[in-house]
Amino acid sequence: MKTDIEIAQEAVMLPITEIAKKLDISVDDLELYGKYKAKLNDKYLDSVKNNQKGKLILVTAINPTPAGEGKTTTSVGLGQAFGKLGKKAVIALREPSLGPCFGIKGGAAGGGYAQVVPMEDLNLHFTGDFHAITSANNLLAALLDNHIQQGNELRIDTRQIVWKRCLDMNDRVLRNIVVGLGAKGDGFTREDHFVITVASEIMAILCLANDMNDLKDKLSKIIVAYDMDGNPVTAKDLNAVGSMAALLKDAILPNMIQTLEHTPAFVHGGPFANIAHGCNSVRATNAALSIADYCITEAGFGADLGAEKFFDIKCRLAGLKPDAVVLVATIRALKYNGGVAKQDLNSENLDALKKGIVNLEKHIENLQKYGVPVVVTLNSFITDTEDEISYVRSFCEERNCEFALSTVWEKGGEGGIELAQKVLETLEKKESHFKLLYPDEMPLKDKIETVAKEIYGADGVQFSPAALKQLQKLTELGFGNLPVCMAKTQYSLSDDPSKLGRPENFEISVREVYVSAGAGFVVVLTGAVMTMPGLPKKPAAFGIDVNEDGVITGLF
Repeated sequence: MKTDIEIAQEAVMLPITEIAKKLDISVDDLELYGKYKAKLNDKYLDSVKNNQKGKLILVTAINPTPAGEGKTTTSVGLGQAFGKLGKKAVIALREPSLGPCFGIKGGAAGGGYAQVVPMEDLNLHFTGDFHAITSANNLLAALLDNHIQQGNELRIDTRQIVWKRCLDMNDRVLRNIVVGLGAKGDGFTREDHFVITVASEIMAILCLANDMNDLKDKLSKIIVAYDMDGNPVTAKDLNAVGSMAALLKDAILPNMIQTLEHTPAFVHGGPFANIAHGCNSVRATNAALSIADYCITEAGFGADLGAEKFFDIKCRLAGLKPDAVVLVATIRALKYNGGVAKQDLNSENLDALKKGIVNLEKHIENLQKYGVPVVVTLNSFITDTEDEISYVRSFCEERNCEFALSTVWEKGGEGGIELAQKVLETLEKKESHFKLLYPDEMPLKDKIETVAKEIYGADGVQFSPAALKQLQKLTELGFGNLPVCMAKTQYSLSDDPSKLGRPENFEISVREVYVSAGAGFVVVLTGAVMTMPGLPKKPAAFGIDVNEDGVITGLF
């Protein structure tokens, strides 16, 4: 069987101008990045923003396992299937981070015959958006330390600096560092920290901004530190907004590429869903909704993270109303949740399937709380048996969920026809009555407890003394009405990655809370989740290479 990168490299891509023509987008509306990549320019985005909007379809998944779920693959395959049915659809995805590409997870271009291309470009530097975000983040850090060095007119308390530097790489030694060592002219010595670029508040801001003015307004509100009296010091106070915005001038424009079957794909922004809000940019989503009849978008990791944040953060802040949700599962992953070892997943095991399907059941219940129609799809593997498929189908239908089998990895758009037809039927038959999980005015502590109990199934929340103090301070500063962005392990509904299935009798541990005032949410760190990941013992980087002809191998 060919690898994903071999399939992608054999693809015959159309010039991106030809893909744009399918959407009535002219060459003048594009900023070209070579032959197969482009950005939509501001003038064009303004011209379509008042168009009648298409249907918004979210693709999410059960909790990820080493067995794989295929959420992005399903999103791409579904978009291709819509194309085969003659429907005008655009796929709206996030850009991959270099950290997982060279770490353990690999890229994020889909897989098999349901991929977006050019795959190597997308998984590596693409159009430079992440580099621009990294630069803007670190410019603000440099201006902050320079302000302190040059006399500290704002009376910044160097023990209360909260802005961190960033890098789009898994590099654990940068989590906690000391800066300013050396001579007096080398800066003020203090403890500092790095986060991965996809966890940077600037990434979140870029993905939630409507236009350049909105971007600058959000950048101005970033809290970088507190002064000696405990008052917030912002990026605006440091006079950093204009120069940061200049670095992000091109990055704020949505990127357009294509699938293997030439379906248009807007791939823009990339916040992680376990430590950030996990959705592609509002600009790309709104552009897709304004141009196409159907926008298919995804939210990171399981529905407990990505979908919850898509609804409670992105939809809340951007005024979006999803029309349907596709929930992706695999029989292999369900059996893994039922206690089967990875090496034994190829054998039929109905007992393990029945034990592990409780994970899927909880995600169905969670999604139904938002009032949006749910379609469950099984991302098919050749090892799945008829009895296993039949059991999952009956299980879903008994819970008022539509069900469809997907073979998009193997067959591309053709393998997504059943799913596409089921989604179209659902959109016709069932009206979405979308509602948020909690109101703006609910206190922050109650919001955290609501997500923990309603979505994770926890009995309650244990707050560290520091977290309780931080919640009180943020409320006093006027941030109590913001939504919460829960940073939690993706591998379990709980904050313990070893608890598979549907854990019971547990509490969520909250160790730290801080505000992303520019992005417009409060971040809640639970369990042992890290904002700067590390590399595994055998990182994916070991298998990546490039030959003398410039052909890259080993990406997946």
